[in-house]
Amino acid sequence: MFRNQYDTDVTTWSPAGRLFQVEYAMEAVKQGSAAVGLRSKTHAVLAAVNKAASELASHQKKVFRADDHIGVAIAGLTADGRVLSRFLRNECINHSFVYESPLPVSRLVVQLADKAQVCTQRSWKRPYGVGLLVAGLDESGAHLYYNCPSGNYFEYQAFAIGSRSQAAKTFLERKYQSYNEYKREDLIKDALFAIKETLQGEKLTSGLCTVAILGVDEPFHVVSGEEIQEYIDAMEASSGGATGEGEGEGEGEGEGEGGEVAEQEPAPMDI
Repeated sequence: MFRNQYDTDVTTWSPAGRLFQVEYAMEAVKQGSAAVGLRSKTHAVLAAVNKAASELASHQKKVFRADDHIGVAIAGLTADGRVLSRFLRNECINHSFVYESPLPVSRLVVQLADKAQVCTQRSWKRPYGVGLLVAGLDESGAHLYYNCPSGNYFEYQAFAIGSRSQAAKTFLERKYQSYNEYKREDLIKDALFAIKETLQGEKLTSGLCTVAILGVDEPFHVVSGEEIQEYIDAMEASSGGATGEGEGEGEGEGEGEGGEVAEQEPAPMDI
């Protein structure tokens, strides 16, 4: 994308009917660290890659709790994600205080989408440069939504956003039809598999990802690093010799193709 005369503010339409600043915000989501979401009838899992801006820095938090029955994972500008996650928490608290019941997930997602849409229609504002995967549980079951900087929102069985998320989406598309019957352990394993697909040869460890889960009789919480490592070890053990052969071939390709990707630095504002 290149600068042009139609991207000076968000309310200026191009002759082709495009809002360039909104597209730039959506591009920021694609440049962010990958995040993955999956759901079954009773549980929902969120996972995110912990990428630091440099070896001397700690990683930015990518998974946030909105309420006991709702959590979010973000990709894009972390600062924007913190502001929106605080908005979600306030909405959940206000609804619980007034109505003494949990806020339905679909209503919260609509409120978030409306807030994002306002920023696409005011010349003195800019769109939020962050995409959110909102996982929740209410009376109708588990839900997973994706909120876009454009103000659109979509419900998914499983989805991935962020850098190199296409590899994760390809993996999820092969298995999503059976996710409704999955148990919590199976969802966590597939979330880790999907995160591993976005790393392009880099070894997956418990310190490289954050996994959170919620479900029936299970409030939203982040899974401990020890438990994540146990799942990773079990995945590697079950892969066996097939994984060894695949890694042998993948290393050769990673040196030729993935080497350039690995050297790319994150955008200055984080990602």
